[in-house]
Amino acid sequence: MSLRTLLLIVVAVPLLVVGGAMALGVTISVPELGRDYVQRILFPEDERSVDLPEIQGPDDPTRPLVVIDAGHGGRDPGAVGGGILEKDVTLAIALALRDELLEDQDIRVALTRDDDSILALGDRPEIARQLGADLFLSIHADSAGDITDVSGASIYTLSNEASSEAAARFAARENDADRVNGLAIEGQSVEVSTILVELSQQATQEDSSEFARLIVREGEGELAFVSGPRRSAALAVLRAPDVPSVLFESGFVTNQSDRARLTTEEGRMTYARVLARAIRVYFARQSDQ
Repeated sequence: MSLRTLLLIVVAVPLLVVGGAMALGVTISVPELGRDYVQRILFPEDERSVDLPEIQGPDDPTRPLVVIDAGHGGRDPGAVGGGILEKDVTLAIALALRDELLEDQDIRVALTRDDDSILALGDRPEIARQLGADLFLSIHADSAGDITDVSGASIYTLSNEASSEAAARFAARENDADRVNGLAIEGQSVEVSTILVELSQQATQEDSSEFARLIVREGEGELAFVSGPRRSAALAVLRAPDVPSVLFESGFVTNQSDRARLTTEEGRMTYARVLARAIRVYFARQSDQ
């Protein structure tokens, strides 16, 4: 084999593998020092078709719509502890919450996934946007690694810095869209679009914070929360500029008490009742406004 051919194999093949992974958004395993390291590559942020789930509940488009997102799925298990996979916990809670909300037929519900399927991170909030959702709730579970005494639920909204960054990126990519949150951005410059999207996102963040507060209030005495449960972070799944969005960390799969709540029917129903009450109060207040 010639030196030129060898160099071509050494350089081109890894590039093709990584390039293909980036295009497909897959997970690749890299053997290193006797261990497997997983490199998770996100889908690029371009326009792509998204399979929209069924909207369940009353056949009335004036009824509020909540999109429930069960985190992880498929080959992405999420956090692992005591033999419990986050992807299974989040789906079970999401299904229990859906059933709880549909009982009174006053709220419409859509699930980003209702089985053990993988979903691109960027598609999750995009589903909520394309369905015209009034609220987006992403359900997760946490891990503390080898530390087993850390427990409790927490609620995340998008941080202010990440909100501004997301607004600028959204405006640059979609400044030809008609409207965002009722604000016309079609035909505007990127700078003007960014300002308009930021205004929209400020209102969205206020609503997100209100919903986070309601979860804590409705869960008092029923759910265990971490100290200072209301938090903010630069989470991609919360970056829709026109849909109030919250990520709910239901507990730690690495903690025995949390695991018991996360994996039993009684525990899941407690989560479902608390979250359903918070959702109903949130929509009632939005209706009053």
